[in-house]
Amino acid sequence: MTSLASTLAQLDGASYGAYKRLSGLHQLDDDLRLSVDKVQSDLFAPPSLIQVIVPLEMVGLPDNFFANATSARATTDQLARYLSAAIARHGAKSGGKADGHLSIDAPGQQVLERASVVRDLSGPSPVLRLRLEAALPARGRRIMGHAARRLLTEALPDVVDDALMLQETPGELASAIQPHLDLARDQNALREQLPGRGLVGFIADGAVLPRAAGNSDLPLDNAVPFAAPESLRASFDLPSGRTVTGMGIPAGVTLIVGGGYHGKSTVLRALELGVYDHVRGDGREFAIADPTAVSLRAEDGRAVTNVDVSPFIRDLPSGADTREFRTTNASGSTSQAAGLIEALEAGARTLLIDEDTSATNFMIRDERMRRLVPSTKEPITPLIDHVRGLWEDHGVSTVLVAGGSGAFIDAADTVIQLDAYQPVDVTSAARDLADPSAVAACSHPIPGGGSGGHGAGARVV
Repeated sequence: MTSLASTLAQLDGASYGAYKRLSGLHQLDDDLRLSVDKVQSDLFAPPSLIQVIVPLEMVGLPDNFFANATSARATTDQLARYLSAAIARHGAKSGGKADGHLSIDAPGQQVLERASVVRDLSGPSPVLRLRLEAALPARGRRIMGHAARRLLTEALPDVVDDALMLQETPGELASAIQPHLDLARDQNALREQLPGRGLVGFIADGAVLPRAAGNSDLPLDNAVPFAAPESLRASFDLPSGRTVTGMGIPAGVTLIVGGGYHGKSTVLRALELGVYDHVRGDGREFAIADPTAVSLRAEDGRAVTNVDVSPFIRDLPSGADTREFRTTNASGSTSQAAGLIEALEAGARTLLIDEDTSATNFMIRDERMRRLVPSTKEPITPLIDHVRGLWEDHGVSTVLVAGGSGAFIDAADTVIQLDAYQPVDVTSAARDLADPSAVAACSHPIPGGGSGGHGAGARVV
């Protein structure tokens, strides 16, 4: 630490490029080391990249906190949250570019593997690597060496001590993380139970799905809590000893309907993010989805390279081979077809689709349009023609939000209506309106092997 402090003091007033002398390892104190991995080229360049290396034995976390991928992810994610909060508390994130500051990417509502906190077992003894960005201070093009010394040799160790609770009583950090670890284990266990119950998703009673705003992932205050309809109610026993009840979403073809602003897309969004664990207090802790679930949408202008979109796009007037289709600027329908095929190739067993973000001609063709433009003149085979085959021949479920077209009623196993954010099972009413022959008459098989044996109406809850 004395060496680093002395070096920074000597750099005071030097040109900014002299900061390059900091590259490499430094001892911050008896236990902590600082690795300066990349030094920014000037005051306005992206911040410097640094790591604080902490012996794992100092942190006092039991081995079971890293026993498997779920536990390790939950532990390091929570440490990243403590690190972000400690930076804010110590003011190390405040001030303009000239003053210098520390930062990491602020974690969101999902529990993810974080690059900012990593357990490293490659050396002679296990360590935690805390990876931060440090904007090194300057006035114009001249180094502010004393400000840099305070940032790296005073503020930085204080932030680490605070985040890892190094000055607290032994076991304090482990006790703080334990509830987050228990929650992650419960969420993962529930997700693993879905296939055996014939479900592709689950939303717990009391869940808060609406968000505070369109640009916020925080829960909405005073939101209507979710309550499952009795016909779709499911219950799960979890490793922590708790039992959760809520709405199970059956495998097969599920249609979510309802009026505008009643919560259809909100439910689908919760399922889309249900492949991840969520933090305590998010409201969607037990909004869980099949881990292979993929959300599909039209992506006008995306590139497509050697994708077999022939089940959906064929006989193009240009003569292009759609079995190895490529373009640098796909249309909405072509991009969505490519996305679906790519999802299947990646192993997706559940597709999540919202008509609001889909290409209409990829989704449906009504009877009058089929009569006006015969199939021999239309290269696009819509999803409505394939959605039953995806399930019955390949075991791939679809959860689809529809508000403006009833075409998918004919193909659905389950129909859920959202009424003021509350789900109602309207499957029976939908079946009274359905015309199964409409789907059977235009159904096209999708090439490739399928699991088979998945009949319509599978509702094991």
